[in-house]
Order: sequence, then C-alpha cells, then structure tokens
Amino acid sequence: MSTSYRLVLWNIDHTLVDVGKVTRDAYAEAFRRTTGRPLVKLAPVIGRTESEIIFETLAFNDIEVTDDHLPRFMDELAKAFAARRGRLRDEGRLLPGAREALAALAKRKGTVQSVLTGSIRPNAVVKLAEFGLDSYVDTEVGGYEDGVYSKAALLELARRKASQKYGIAFDESAAWQPDRRGATVYVADSARDVQAAKIAGATAVAVTTGGATEAELRSAGADTVLPDLADTQAVVRAIEANATA
Repeated sequence: MSTSYRLVLWNIDHTLVDVGKVTRDAYAEAFRRTTGRPLVKLAPVIGRTESEIIFETLAFNDIEVTDDHLPRFMDELAKAFAARRGRLRDEGRLLPGAREALAALAKRKGTVQSVLTGSIRPNAVVKLAEFGLDSYVDTEVGGYEDGVYSKAALLELARRKASQKYGIAFDESAAWQPDRRGATVYVADSARDVQAAKIAGATAVAVTTGGATEAELRSAGADTVLPDLADTQAVVRAIEANATA
C-alpha cells in the first residue's frame, strides 16, 4: 500500500492556544514605543495578519502612517512579547486537545505538521515553545506574517517550502511524481482562515474556538467543522478524510 502524504498547517491563536491578554499588553507597549502615545483602541485580531492589525490600529488611533511604522512596530512587538514570555502559561491557556491532536498526528506516517499564522515568526515560536507544542511541528516550513503576503499566499509559500524540504508535492493539482503527491490541510478557527485555505486550494478543517459559528465556517467553505480539538480521534479522522491526494 502506498503512503498517503499530507501537510497539516495549524493556526495558533484561538486554535491551539489563547494568549489574548498577553498579546494585547504587548501591542500596547509596542504602540507606545513606536508612536510615543498610549494605545486607545486595538483593531480586531482574529483571523488577521499582524500587518493588518498594525495598520488598522494606527489608523484607529489617528496616527499618520509612514514607511517606517510597520517594520518598527513589528520589531517592538517582538521585543514586548518576548519580555512577557513568562506570563504566557500563567495568563494564557492551551486549548483542550491541542497537544494530544498534534502528538497523534506526529505518529502518522507521511504527515508533516507546521503552522500558518498571522503572527510574526518570533512570537509564533515563543507561543509554541511555552506550551510544549514546538516538538510536534516543523517551524522551518511554516507561514508567518512578513508584512507583504496574505494568508492565502503564505499558505502557498509554506506548501512550497515543505515540498522542497520533504520531496513531496503537497499540492492536490500537482501532476509530477504522482506517487510523491500529497494534500494540504489547514486547521483554523475563523472564516477568514477558511477562505484563505480555499483560495490556496487547500482543504479546511475548522473549529469554533475563535468565536465563529459552525454556520459561518461552513458558509466560508470549511470542509469539516468541529467544536474544538478535544476529541483527538475526531480531529485525526477529519484531517485524514480531507487529506486525500
């Protein structure tokens, strides 16, 4: 029997962990250090990239944006988040079933796990490490906020990096090497994430832990919707059922 290959990309915030309070505090400090003013209003964050959040936050607070604002804000955000690293487990939480789901998939032959997140890479890596999830994922091939690309484009970049590293075409439409072809599944919690998966030609397994309803996630195109990751076997079944090349 031939091996079934799959690339499983995990969203981090509200899918695997909830560190909202620490994130908001880090944003407030980064905003102050970047603009010299206190943060009054933070833009919505769920399902969005860091650059989207930053640009809207600057606009909401009547800051006239210059070319220097985004790179400086991202640099300050990385510093502010790293300074709060010790608070993540005390003030945040690992969502039910997250570690168990990653651990179970790590044992499946032909499965590569990484992340696709709107966070900048330093902050994403800190979140994974602090909650003991980093050993299950290959962070080298993940998709992270870089100030340029949408999540759909980041998904395609992550797929390309994984394909080059592992010698598998994680693209359902790939015609070369049919015995080395696999599928890509994105596990996330927002309608925007689901839409990104659909744009990139990946399948989407969604959970309702980010506030979106099942109806909203299905309307966005989710292939499967689960309440959370608590039922490990249900998560594995959903991913493997959708990850057919």
